[in-house]
Parts: sequence; C-alpha cells; structure tokens
Amino acid sequence: MGTALPAPTALAPESIASRAQEVHRLRSEISRMQRRRSDAPFLPLDPALEGLLPDSGLRVGSSYSISPSPSLLGALLAAPSQKGSWCAVIGMPTIGVEAMSDLGVELERLILVPDPGPRWLTVATALSEVIPVIAVHPRSRVPDADIARLNARLRDRGCTLLVTASWPQAEATIRVEETEWHGLGSGWGLLSDRTVTLRASGRRFENGRRVRVQMPTSLGRVDAAPASVRPVAALPLPDHLAVAG
Repeated sequence: MGTALPAPTALAPESIASRAQEVHRLRSEISRMQRRRSDAPFLPLDPALEGLLPDSGLRVGSSYSISPSPSLLGALLAAPSQKGSWCAVIGMPTIGVEAMSDLGVELERLILVPDPGPRWLTVATALSEVIPVIAVHPRSRVPDADIARLNARLRDRGCTLLVTASWPQAEATIRVEETEWHGLGSGWGLLSDRTVTLRASGRRFENGRRVRVQMPTSLGRVDAAPASVRPVAALPLPDHLAVAG
C-alpha cells in the first residue's frame, strides 16, 4: 500500500537535531533502495501515451502542468513506478489508491501526503531531494522567485514535477479534452469505460500533439483507444426493452 504521511508540524528546538538525523537516515535508505535517474534523460510513459510528447517520456528535472484528473495522474505515474521510481502525491486527499493501483501504479513505491497545509511547497521541495517523481496540487499562488528556486532544485536532483494547475516555466501542458463514456443506452446499461482525447503542448511543440486513449478501461487501466468506439448516445435500445407501437 502507499505510505500516508502526516502534515508537517512545527519542531521544538530540542528535537531539531534528532529530526535532522532521521531525515538523513530516510534519505540514505531511499537512496539505497532506488538508483537515482541522473544518467537517464527521460522517465518512461505508458505505451498508450506514446506520441503525446516529442520525447520518449517525461523529461527528468522538468515540470509539467496537467489537468486535475486522477486518471491522467495515474497514467503518468504508472510506468515510472513500474520501472522502480518512487512517486509522491502531495495535497490530494481524495486520491484513491485502489484506482491508482488499477491504472498500474506500484503502491509499494507511492508516498501520499494528503494534507500538507500551507507548507505544500516546502514539502515538495524537501521530497524532491529523494523522490524522482512528485505530483502536487498547489494550495496557493507561488512567487516567481520560489518557482525559480524549485526549478533549479528539480534540475539538480533529477526530479520530475507534475502540477495539477497552471505552472510557469512548465516543460509542457497536458490536458484532458474530449471525453466520451461508453456502455449506456437510453435508460439501460452500465458505464463500462471512457475514451478521452489528451492534448499536450509546450515551448518545443507549440502546435501540440493529441492521442486518444481509453482511460479508464473496463478493467480500470489505460489503453489506446480502438479505431472505432461507440459513445453512450450511439448505443441502441435492446429489442426486449423497446416500446411497442
């Protein structure tokens, strides 16, 4: 399961030394369990998302602005976590670990900080020292100087940041555009899966790129959308439910 961390609390002066030792120990332990990505320029993407970005994956040491979609977040975290990268999700108390697992995220390498309070940026900066992939939902506007310092830290530590809001100096913006649910007819059936169009744009590809994916599929995963899909409104009413004329 993912590890839920409590919100940061103020430290008493006498506890600072012991807490500093504990932080050092945790950093050493995580570094031992996981090799840093300093020699790899990109984090992997799920095969269903291939073609969305001009690179082979998420650029290490960069930030991305994404739609506040749990499915999109899970799809982006799945491949890195499966390849051994630890991931942290900050400031998203309603995120469902079961849904993350269905999307392919390895919960053994997922850290949750549900409610960091106003210190979310401090928490993100601290975790960037040891965690290669961090997703955060900002609680407040960030001064440009703080963003510049965080970006420098990301580059230095090889950490990739996913922000579920607009974010200055982002490498790219990834948005959920068209959404179609499938499985329902006119008053019958069950929702089975959803097809969405994802659009990415950035400084290096201003015209943007699009991919259509099933997110989630009927099994909760992400997959490439079939060439022909049938949206909710297109499904006919079964004969045994038709009203006699």
